Amino acid sequence: MQSFISETLDDILKTTTSFENVVFILPSQRAKVFLKQTFKDKISVGFLPEILNIEQFINQVSKIEKADSIQLLFHFYTIYKSIEKDPDTFDVFSSWAFTVIQDFNEIDQHLIDTKDIFVYLRDIQRLKKWSVKGEFKETELMKDHYSFLEKLNKFYPAFYQFLLENNIGYQGLIYRESCKKIDAFLENNKHKKIFFIGFNALNTAEEYLFQKVLENEKSEVYWDIDTAFFNSNHQAGTFIRKYKKEWKYYENNAIKTLGNSFSAPKNIQVIGASKNITQIKYVGEILEKITDFSNTALVLADETLLPITLNSLPKNINTINITMGYPLKDIPTTSLIFAVFQLFVSQEKLQKKLENEFYYKDVIRFLKHESIYKLIPSVDSFSDEIAKNNQTFINQNNISHLLESSSSEIKETIALVFNTYTSIDEFIERFLKLINLLKEDVNELEKEYLFRFYTVFTQLKTLQTTYEYFSDLKTLSLFFKQLISSESLSFQGEPLRGLQLMGMLETRVLDFENIILTSTNEGVLPANSQQNSFIPFDVKIEFGLPTYREKDAIFSYHFFRLIQRAKNVFILYNTEHDVFGSGEKSRFVTQLEMMKSGIVQKIISPKVVTKNIELKEVDKNEVVFSRLKEIAKSGISPSALTNYLYNPISFYKQKILKLKEFDDVEETVAFNTLGTVVHETLDELYTPFVTKFLSSKDIGSMQKKAKDLVVKHFKKEFKNGDISTGRNRLIFEVANRFVSNFLLQEKELVSDKNNTLKIIATEDNLAAEIEIEGIDFPIKLHGQVDRVDELNGVVRIIDYKTGMVSSTNLRVPEFENLRDEKHLKAIQVLMYAYLYSKSKKHNFNQPLEAGIYSFKNLNSGFLSIDFAQARKVPETKITEEKLEEFLQEIKTYIKEIYNLEKAFIEPADLKY
Repeated sequence: MQSFISETLDDILKTTTSFENVVFILPSQRAKVFLKQTFKDKISVGFLPEILNIEQFINQVSKIEKADSIQLLFHFYTIYKSIEKDPDTFDVFSSWAFTVIQDFNEIDQHLIDTKDIFVYLRDIQRLKKWSVKGEFKETELMKDHYSFLEKLNKFYPAFYQFLLENNIGYQGLIYRESCKKIDAFLENNKHKKIFFIGFNALNTAEEYLFQKVLENEKSEVYWDIDTAFFNSNHQAGTFIRKYKKEWKYYENNAIKTLGNSFSAPKNIQVIGASKNITQIKYVGEILEKITDFSNTALVLADETLLPITLNSLPKNINTINITMGYPLKDIPTTSLIFAVFQLFVSQEKLQKKLENEFYYKDVIRFLKHESIYKLIPSVDSFSDEIAKNNQTFINQNNISHLLESSSSEIKETIALVFNTYTSIDEFIERFLKLINLLKEDVNELEKEYLFRFYTVFTQLKTLQTTYEYFSDLKTLSLFFKQLISSESLSFQGEPLRGLQLMGMLETRVLDFENIILTSTNEGVLPANSQQNSFIPFDVKIEFGLPTYREKDAIFSYHFFRLIQRAKNVFILYNTEHDVFGSGEKSRFVTQLEMMKSGIVQKIISPKVVTKNIELKEVDKNEVVFSRLKEIAKSGISPSALTNYLYNPISFYKQKILKLKEFDDVEETVAFNTLGTVVHETLDELYTPFVTKFLSSKDIGSMQKKAKDLVVKHFKKEFKNGDISTGRNRLIFEVANRFVSNFLLQEKELVSDKNNTLKIIATEDNLAAEIEIEGIDFPIKLHGQVDRVDELNGVVRIIDYKTGMVSSTNLRVPEFENLRDEKHLKAIQVLMYAYLYSKSKKHNFNQPLEAGIYSFKNLNSGFLSIDFAQARKVPETKITEEKLEEFLQEIKTYIKEIYNLEKAFIEPADLKY
């Protein structure tokens, strides 16, 4: 394969032997590198020509330096403030100013008379407001918009003049000034011969400059276009056909260079893949089969896929050259910077600025960032301590305590981050000191990240010192986010070796034998028709500014030009309809399928490896059995037994391994905390009345104390938590309502003269030992029953539940299927009844019942164990025979726990 650059140089070498006064101008920096290499291969000795990209050329002509986007924004704000009586704040201004600068840039690149277009825009807005009756209702938003568009004609000339005086500018300004100075430039360089190579879509200023240069008969322009597109009405040839038709130069000169390589045989595969990740993984499979990458390009039409692409490259790729920048927003250091900003954003939002306290999640996020975590060994214990104390806000004393064992440099720098905010300059200085600290112990790549951020913050500090436009942290934070979203970190590599990984625009002028092109979907290639501009579509048409139509033609050219000399082409697109793409392959691919025969089309999907879900299983050994013996001695509680029946693996983790649930800060009152508060409150209310008969007056005295006790126990259980506002206040009121409703129901019960209610015990610890055949040691059962009372001569074993319980949960007509989840609450209650009967040597001549008070179902009253079948007369009396029958079933479960042959196995139907 002979590349376009090689063909062009061969043609130039026919007429040019000395390159001392020759200038080559190309569309991109990348093309310059390939041109130099091809030149070295073509000529053995002699000087290389001067090689420029188009930006460098217009800088030479205009003698104006290009300003970066941040500089332009600050300069524009200076002009804006001098004109506007009531200017927006800098953060609001920056949200629309980039778009305005882009519009100015486009207007200048196409040499539009600015007065004409701005007056035209103004008049359109005035016409919109006009009506025959003179009645037009304007909202404030409409007034602001119309006023803004009318002021564009004031902003533009002032901004333009300011930049000229400082000899800097945006690209459009440099183009406009180049057009004014091109005659003088050519006069001073009339001995030079200029070649334009590989261009396609030129703006109006470039067209003017090219034609001016071509008037010097020694200069030439070489287009990279195939006859298949130039001699037809194909969209890819739109621009070059236009130049051939309109330029005076082509009245006497032929187009250079028309190729005919598109018609040559090619191996083209069009591959549909579900989701972007599948595309990239399949690209890895294609690359694994390629042995020589010297003539291979992987082109990402969607450049946001670069991070996952780099993580999916196969091992056989030893060298790679990447022309795209890695997005700054995706590197680890960015999350650290955002974490620092978030500390103070949350502080202001939660009104903790005066106390200089920080939200615990923000503090932990900062401290557990990989860069900070390795500097402070005690971060984990600090995090545990916060959870233990349920500390929602962290102060500087906590941070000082954390840093006690750190070096003085770490202590000073990290403590500085948490200092009270004083000014923007000082805050930016914190970032610079933090970066200085982090750079001491990092690898080369991380050092590159940190250096990039150091330059960003240094620039921001300089601009803030000069202009003072960042009025507060919020403005700085928003601007930084906006800045980071569009910035990237450039890769350094050997441009002529290995696999070439590039974006679509970087392929200009370059040719490769093997092309892999990803994300060829509508909305990506070409991009969608949405325009980010204040200039309406019809106005752009009127003044000859480019619209999505021209952009579609540009993408069409790049797509077909990339393929025209290639031999092996793999085109991938996303088949899925989702937010990342339409799921429709690009129209360019459809056109290609119509133009070329023999294209292989296929749909791929990820290889699905079927794997049987294996239930977790833990065998019992002597160590486990030893622990089970300890449990037998200390006691098995009803909740431990029901935990085993629900999920043996959970029992194994909690009781054998003694694993506790992760302790975290409780911002919102947890359900178990609510339950504890209600239980403890009722215990404290009823304890003074143990062994006594309750009267209506007694309940009345409890009602007076209830709310204070709820508050007391919330303070104890919900440490450092705030129950005065938000969801916590609602949960507090729920707890309060649970207690007050229960007491009200109790009062109604004892107010009836026919009822007598005696409190026998509250939070009573019960225990009993049982012997089980096959186990040569006794098993202790124990539990704490919430309340035991006597109502009208019937002893009641009562369990409080703050959750929802219904009578069906306590219906046990038979004991054979107690493992069923719906019977777990019944097991608990019956175990309490058994333990009470054994501990207190209950005389079964006195009736015994056991059940639950469900605070979410208080209207149902006391829910008692019911041994009757459904829809039969309830059987609530617990007899000695019933308890013995129940115990025999419980023994089978305990025997199962202590059977070494029976592993702990996760249930197949486990819900959660």
